[in-house]
Amino acid sequence: MAKRPILVLPDQRLRAVADPIEMVDDDVRALAQDMLDTMYDAPGIGLAGPQIGEMKRIVVMDLSAEDEPNDPLVMINPEIVEVSEETAITEEGCLSIPELYYEVERPAEITVRYTDLEGKQVEKHATDRLAVCVQHEIDHLDGVLYIDYLSRLKRDRVLKKFEKQARRAG
Repeated sequence: MAKRPILVLPDQRLRAVADPIEMVDDDVRALAQDMLDTMYDAPGIGLAGPQIGEMKRIVVMDLSAEDEPNDPLVMINPEIVEVSEETAITEEGCLSIPELYYEVERPAEITVRYTDLEGKQVEKHATDRLAVCVQHEIDHLDGVLYIDYLSRLKRDRVLKKFEKQARRAG
Protein backbone atom coordinates (compact mmCIF):
# COMPACT_ATOMS: atom_id res chain seq x y z
CA MET A 1 0.00 0.00 0.00
CA ALA A 2 1.12 3.58 0.62
CA LYS A 3 3.55 5.08 3.07
CA ARG A 4 2.25 8.30 4.58
CA PRO A 5 4.06 11.30 6.08
CA ILE A 6 4.32 11.19 9.87
CA LEU A 7 3.27 14.37 11.67
CA VAL A 8 5.92 15.86 13.96
CA LEU A 9 5.61 18.24 16.88
CA PRO A 10 4.37 21.00 17.04
CA ASP A 11 1.60 19.88 14.61
CA GLN A 12 -1.64 20.57 16.50
CA ARG A 13 -3.35 17.47 15.09
CA LEU A 14 -1.18 15.47 17.53
CA ARG A 15 -3.15 17.13 20.35
CA ALA A 16 -6.62 16.33 18.98
CA VAL A 17 -8.85 13.50 20.19
CA ALA A 18 -9.51 10.91 17.49
CA ASP A 19 -13.02 9.81 16.50
CA PRO A 20 -14.29 6.26 16.98
CA ILE A 21 -14.47 4.03 13.92
CA GLU A 22 -18.10 3.05 13.31
CA MET A 23 -17.53 0.04 11.07
CA VAL A 24 -14.60 -2.11 9.98
CA ASP A 25 -14.67 -1.99 6.18
CA ASP A 26 -12.21 -2.07 3.29
CA ASP A 27 -11.30 1.61 3.87
CA VAL A 28 -10.32 0.84 7.48
CA ARG A 29 -8.33 -2.24 6.39
CA ALA A 30 -6.54 -0.13 3.73
CA LEU A 31 -5.77 2.54 6.35
CA ALA A 32 -4.36 -0.16 8.68
CA GLN A 33 -2.11 -1.43 5.87
CA ASP A 34 -0.92 2.12 5.07
CA MET A 35 -0.15 2.62 8.76
CA LEU A 36 1.80 -0.63 8.98
CA ASP A 37 3.79 0.24 5.83
CA THR A 38 4.52 3.70 7.27
CA MET A 39 5.53 2.28 10.67
CA TYR A 40 7.84 -0.38 9.19
CA ASP A 41 9.45 2.20 6.89
CA ALA A 42 10.06 4.71 9.72
CA PRO A 43 11.14 2.29 11.41
CA GLY A 44 8.99 2.14 14.53
CA ILE A 45 7.11 -0.34 16.71
CA GLY A 46 3.80 1.52 16.91
CA LEU A 47 1.75 4.15 15.11
CA ALA A 48 -1.62 5.78 15.79
CA GLY A 49 -4.02 7.26 13.24
CA PRO A 50 -3.50 10.89 14.34
CA GLN A 51 0.25 10.56 13.69
CA ILE A 52 -0.50 10.42 9.96
CA GLY A 53 -3.32 12.99 10.14
CA GLU A 54 -6.11 10.37 10.26
CA MET A 55 -8.26 11.39 13.21
CA LYS A 56 -9.56 7.88 13.76
CA ARG A 57 -9.20 5.56 16.76
CA ILE A 58 -6.86 3.02 15.20
CA VAL A 59 -3.38 1.92 16.21
CA VAL A 60 -0.89 -0.52 14.73
CA MET A 61 2.13 -2.09 16.36
CA ASP A 62 4.68 -4.82 15.88
CA LEU A 63 7.05 -5.80 18.66
CA SER A 64 8.78 -8.63 16.80
CA ALA A 65 12.59 -8.60 16.87
CA GLU A 66 14.50 -7.69 13.71
CA ASP A 67 15.44 -11.33 13.07
CA GLU A 68 11.83 -12.53 13.48
CA PRO A 69 9.00 -12.42 10.94
CA ASN A 70 6.67 -9.43 11.23
CA ASP A 71 3.85 -9.92 13.72
CA PRO A 72 1.54 -6.93 13.21
CA LEU A 73 -1.23 -6.07 15.64
CA VAL A 74 -4.08 -3.72 14.64
CA MET A 75 -6.40 -2.30 17.28
CA ILE A 76 -9.55 -0.41 16.33
CA ASN A 77 -11.25 1.70 19.03
CA PRO A 78 -8.91 0.35 21.74
CA GLU A 79 -9.66 1.10 25.36
CA ILE A 80 -7.82 0.12 28.49
CA VAL A 81 -10.26 -1.69 30.77
CA GLU A 82 -7.89 -2.65 33.58
CA VAL A 83 -4.51 -1.46 34.90
CA SER A 84 -2.21 -2.88 37.53
CA GLU A 85 -1.28 -0.93 40.64
CA GLU A 86 2.32 -1.88 39.97
CA THR A 87 4.16 0.51 37.67
CA ALA A 88 7.24 0.23 35.49
CA ILE A 89 9.65 2.87 34.22
CA THR A 90 10.81 2.38 30.65
CA GLU A 91 12.52 4.50 28.05
CA GLU A 92 10.12 5.69 25.36
CA GLY A 93 10.52 7.41 22.03
CA CYS A 94 8.03 8.52 19.42
CA LEU A 95 8.01 8.83 15.63
CA SER A 96 6.29 12.23 16.06
CA ILE A 97 9.07 13.41 18.41
CA PRO A 98 12.07 11.99 16.54
CA GLU A 99 15.43 11.17 18.10
CA LEU A 100 14.43 11.90 21.70
CA TYR A 101 14.03 9.25 24.39
CA TYR A 102 12.89 9.71 27.98
CA GLU A 103 11.97 7.47 30.88
CA VAL A 104 8.23 7.29 31.54
CA GLU A 105 6.36 5.60 34.38
CA ARG A 106 3.19 3.70 33.43
CA PRO A 107 1.14 0.80 34.80
CA ALA A 108 3.18 -2.40 34.39
CA GLU A 109 0.23 -4.50 33.20
CA ILE A 110 -2.99 -3.62 31.42
CA THR A 111 -5.97 -5.25 29.79
CA VAL A 112 -7.08 -3.68 26.53
CA ARG A 113 -10.33 -4.19 24.65
CA TYR A 114 -10.46 -3.46 20.93
CA THR A 115 -11.99 -4.49 17.61
CA ASP A 116 -9.79 -6.42 15.17
CA LEU A 117 -9.75 -6.18 11.36
CA GLU A 118 -12.49 -8.85 11.14
CA GLY A 119 -14.78 -6.71 13.32
CA LYS A 120 -14.47 -9.03 16.34
CA GLN A 121 -14.19 -7.74 19.92
CA VAL A 122 -10.90 -8.80 21.51
CA GLU A 123 -9.68 -8.48 25.08
CA LYS A 124 -5.94 -8.85 25.59
CA HIS A 125 -3.79 -8.81 28.71
CA ALA A 126 -0.50 -7.00 28.12
CA THR A 127 2.75 -6.80 30.08
CA ASP A 128 6.26 -5.45 29.45
CA ARG A 129 6.86 -3.74 26.08
CA LEU A 130 3.39 -4.54 24.78
CA ALA A 131 1.74 -2.83 27.78
CA VAL A 132 3.93 0.25 27.29
CA CYS A 133 3.32 0.37 23.54
CA VAL A 134 -0.46 -0.02 23.86
CA GLN A 135 -0.64 2.76 26.46
CA HIS A 136 1.62 5.03 24.37
CA GLU A 137 -0.48 4.53 21.21
CA ILE A 138 -3.84 4.91 22.96
CA ASP A 139 -2.52 8.17 24.45
CA HIS A 140 -2.06 9.40 20.85
CA LEU A 141 -5.76 8.77 20.22
CA ASP A 142 -6.53 11.09 23.13
CA GLY A 143 -4.14 13.87 22.11
CA VAL A 144 -1.60 12.92 24.78
CA LEU A 145 2.12 12.59 24.06
CA TYR A 146 4.65 10.71 26.16
CA ILE A 147 6.43 13.98 26.94
CA ASP A 148 3.31 14.97 28.91
CA TYR A 149 4.52 12.54 31.60
CA LEU A 150 7.82 14.41 31.99
CA SER A 151 8.57 17.30 34.31
CA ARG A 152 7.36 20.66 33.06
CA LEU A 153 10.96 21.79 32.49
CA LYS A 154 11.85 18.80 30.28
CA ARG A 155 8.55 18.97 28.39
CA ASP A 156 8.93 22.70 27.72
CA ARG A 157 12.48 22.13 26.48
CA VAL A 158 11.25 19.51 23.98
CA LEU A 159 8.39 21.74 22.78
CA LYS A 160 10.69 24.73 22.30
CA LYS A 161 13.17 22.63 20.32
CA PHE A 162 10.49 21.39 17.89
CA GLU A 163 8.81 24.79 17.57
CA LYS A 164 12.20 26.27 16.66
CA GLN A 165 12.82 23.51 14.06
CA ALA A 166 9.35 24.11 12.58
CA ARG A 167 10.01 27.85 12.25
CA ARG A 168 13.34 27.16 10.51
CA ALA A 169 11.73 24.66 8.11
CA GLY A 170 8.58 26.75 7.60
